Amino acid sequence: MYGGPDGELGASLRYLSQRYAMPYPELKALLTDIGTEELGHLEMIGAIIHQLTRNLTDEEVRSCPAFAPYFVDHTTGVYPTAASGFPWNAASIGVKGDVICDLSEDMAAEQKARVTYDNILRLSDDPDVNDVIRFLREREVVHFQRFGEAVRLAKEKMDQKNVYFTNPAFDR
Repeated sequence: MYGGPDGELGASLRYLSQRYAMPYPELKALLTDIGTEELGHLEMIGAIIHQLTRNLTDEEVRSCPAFAPYFVDHTTGVYPTAASGFPWNAASIGVKGDVICDLSEDMAAEQKARVTYDNILRLSDDPDVNDVIRFLREREVVHFQRFGEAVRLAKEKMDQKNVYFTNPAFDR
């Protein structure tokens, strides 16, 4: 969740980048608020990763074939990668500049993050990690709801006669 395609790094950059094209001040503020909160979530995930890996022995690293290549490149530094080992890149974030497109992407991103947290909870047996993951999962649900409300508000502000809810600034 640190640097994967549905992780906190991508979420924070997605929302903080989308706000520039958002024509409605209250929705720009929402993107700013949630984007900033996601940066806090990034810090929480980074702290978990650091706490879980900082005291690994050489034998523990050798016995984990999935972690050993990461260790060779980064030792126990917190580096943004997906669980599969692929480094984070900006291609995983969606910023289109269209109100409905971006907010729909945001709702999907929050759902995908929630599913990822569900999967972590299925695999983890560490109660301290699970408490944090449950908290972060709850925040994904709240963000999904807030983005749903944002879609409703945006549609109210757009041309109600247009079934596709296009951006009135471009479609006159």
